[in-house]
Amino acid sequence: MAGFDWNDLKFFLEVARVGTLSGAARILLADHATVSRRITALEQALGRSLFQRGTNGYALTAAGEDLLLHAEQMEVLALRSSAGSDVGSAIGGVVRIVTADGFGNFYLAERLASFAQTNPRLSVQLVPIQQIQSQNQRDGDIGVTLTPGGPRFVAERLADYGLGLYASKSYLHEHGTPEARAALSKHRFIGYIEDLLFSRELDYLDEVSPGLRAQLQFSSLLGQVEATLGNAGICVLPHFIASRYPALAPVLPDEVNILRSYWMNVTPEALRVPRVRALADFVRSLCQTTPFPLSAAAKVLR
Repeated sequence: MAGFDWNDLKFFLEVARVGTLSGAARILLADHATVSRRITALEQALGRSLFQRGTNGYALTAAGEDLLLHAEQMEVLALRSSAGSDVGSAIGGVVRIVTADGFGNFYLAERLASFAQTNPRLSVQLVPIQQIQSQNQRDGDIGVTLTPGGPRFVAERLADYGLGLYASKSYLHEHGTPEARAALSKHRFIGYIEDLLFSRELDYLDEVSPGLRAQLQFSSLLGQVEATLGNAGICVLPHFIASRYPALAPVLPDEVNILRSYWMNVTPEALRVPRVRALADFVRSLCQTTPFPLSAAAKVLR
């Protein structure tokens, strides 16, 4: 540890966050060579490699990930001592949250403004994806999925949400409104691509009526919404999404009401990182204060 310079940690932190020397140099108002020299000096002082250098940038080694955890905690303490009690303003870096399609695109995205205002030094990367089969620590710091994660994760049930059958008013005017489940087989359905279903939680149609199949299939929820708005047929949609569109009407709301849950999965190691814990706390609080409707008649989320 001889010759270790604590100031080198700020160079380490920025390279770890942005993944390139040039990106860190812009943030630190330094030149590329200076950043490279400070990283090399830190590695030599610690006697270990902190980054794997590649054509796509700098990736943390196991030693680098371990140092990042402690360096960020030290950064928060240092900034807090100079900025007073405003903890949010002291937290910096990048945090990535990988979410289910609907949760990310239709719920969380529009509500991140308040988090950004209270955490001005923190960058949030929101990754809504259609297929969350297994969460990898390198893919995201936080995962919001339809089921709890494996044994590596601290899994927390965030909220329940309801889904039902919806169609455009124009479609129902042209094709008639089904009065019973038995009449559903006469209508076109919109849904997920069956052989791409990665979770039984998305197999809605069998739950509506065994053997029911979608003629129009999409990998994303957004595509299903647009097709439903385009008068293509009937679709199972979350109430919190369908209620946004006046052109949509519920179908058999008293007979078909499906319940699912969103789970937040974070590793114990990630929860010790201030930036990750800050966003996890925000998402948890958001789900408590702005709950999801469980039926078609519930109030629209805003």
